[in-house]
Amino acid sequence: MELIFLGTGAGAPSKGRNVTAIALTMLNERNSIWLFDCGEATQHQILRSSIKLSKLEKIFITHLHGDHIFGLPGLLSSRSFQGGETRLTVYGPVGIANYIRTSLAVSGTHLKYPLEIIEISDETVFEDADFKVICGELDHGIMSYGYRIEEADKTGALDAAGLAALGVKPGPIFKELKEGKMVTLEDGTVVDGSRFIGPTKKGRIIAIFGDTRAAPNELMIARDADVIVHEATFGAEMGDVACEYMHSTTIGAATLAKNAGAKRLIVTHISSRYNREDNRELVAECQSVFPNTEIATDFAIFEL
Repeated sequence: MELIFLGTGAGAPSKGRNVTAIALTMLNERNSIWLFDCGEATQHQILRSSIKLSKLEKIFITHLHGDHIFGLPGLLSSRSFQGGETRLTVYGPVGIANYIRTSLAVSGTHLKYPLEIIEISDETVFEDADFKVICGELDHGIMSYGYRIEEADKTGALDAAGLAALGVKPGPIFKELKEGKMVTLEDGTVVDGSRFIGPTKKGRIIAIFGDTRAAPNELMIARDADVIVHEATFGAEMGDVACEYMHSTTIGAATLAKNAGAKRLIVTHISSRYNREDNRELVAECQSVFPNTEIATDFAIFEL
């Protein structure tokens, strides 16, 4: 599982950063990719990455400001041109369906794959046997959400060596034992599979935030996360400006990560007033509160 940052700027594209788009690749987990936000020129950024649109399964939109959605119609169209045939689901605030359908209709775009659009309001956005996605409303002057992605816990590894000592050979019987079942061997020996399963591996938790200033739901979304992705549009010295424009500072993002008991923080959505040389100072501000902080740049890849 990896996070690939396709755009890490705020408001408008700059020479150093494109606007917001983050890919969560889960090729080993479910052979698919999820995209969080789709700012202008996201499909151009994808051309410079390892991402294949045919693998795109879900798009989660945090809010309807242009720097988070202006790339969406073009990307949906290109996925069709490039042979995408599997269902694609887009989640987002009320209004996202009208935006997409109007854009496609006015441009005469016909998709060759089924497109599902879900306007979110409930706390649980998506859930299956492997993943659960929860959303929480933020504070940005426009409906803006943060998403909490929870991976299901994994059953512990089977103790193959211990079973071999009992004379149990690999084969279909291993599947039953892995499920914790009682299995009777040919010689009549009864083996309790649950005794040969290692500790459960806890699923990962990822919190990805839309634009916001400090909000009550932030802690719920971020609590005990393995990684938080949070905007830090402004440096610490611009706290009043950040609050006025309903954005966050480096210190605000780091304080959330600390209070949430998170393991890791990645800050993004950086104002164009800061250049690459400023990255070190912005990270240092975060690290003064939450040491395990990194700053995202376009095309940066973070393994989870």
